[in-house]
Amino acid sequence: MENIARTQKQLGSIVRRYRKNNGMSQGALGSKASLRQATISSIENGESDASLTTMMDILTALDLEIVVRPRSKGSDTKIEDIF
Repeated sequence: MENIARTQKQLGSIVRRYRKNNGMSQGALGSKASLRQATISSIENGESDASLTTMMDILTALDLEIVVRPRSKGSDTKIEDIF
């Protein structure tokens, strides 16, 4: 499944979802990524200006990777036209 994050909060939600799906606590993820539990909590809540290195450590600990691509554009179709 592909997840798209355009904000820190969205990325934090993705991290939380994958952490929970892997049955890990914030502390366990922090230990695996060599980070404090408080750092994981802050990132999951979208409250952190974490460095790219920190984010890569977390993604690696969750066996995830980053894919960079152009942003998708919204459809010109109006909601009324769908129904």
